[in-house]
Amino acid sequence: MEREEKAKKKNRTNPQYQWVAVVFCLSVSLSAVLSLLSETALDGAGYAVALGVLAVFIGLGIVFDIIGVAVTAADPRPFHSMAAHREKGAKEALFLLRNASRVSSVCNDVVGDICGIVSGATGAVLVTLLQRAAGTGSIILSVSVTALISGLTIGGKALGKSFAMNNCTDVVFAAGRFLAVFHRAR
Repeated sequence: MEREEKAKKKNRTNPQYQWVAVVFCLSVSLSAVLSLLSETALDGAGYAVALGVLAVFIGLGIVFDIIGVAVTAADPRPFHSMAAHREKGAKEALFLLRNASRVSSVCNDVVGDICGIVSGATGAVLVTLLQRAAGTGSIILSVSVTALISGLTIGGKALGKSFAMNNCTDVVFAAGRFLAVFHRAR
């Protein structure tokens, strides 16, 4: 009997390790897809496209940061009421709240970090374009673009966190409604 219990314990994997493996695979996959999209969009692109791609990745990082913070701050009670009244997106919002730590990890860490990395790579492309146009390899230009990207990302996330804390119910409900579109499509 003791051997069977030990064998069962040995065969069980720790759920935390499973989550780490899922996050790792998700990170690698999402990073590859977003990098490919960025590289494709930036191939032979001009300033406007590079700035647009940069704005999209900075904005995406901020939006996902807002969702990650809102999910950890929201109270589930309004969503139980909404779900009882069969409001579209309420069940999905409750799912997000029940899994708040994982949702926050994916939104803030996985998507946020990937967007930061890809926006940095996009910034490097933008610096190269600007240096070619200026005919110089100015380090001041490189530092300025990097500082501006950092400031926009960090400042945007700081504003977003305040917004998420003050409007957490609305943010989670909006995310739930967005997910409901895909949930109903299945």
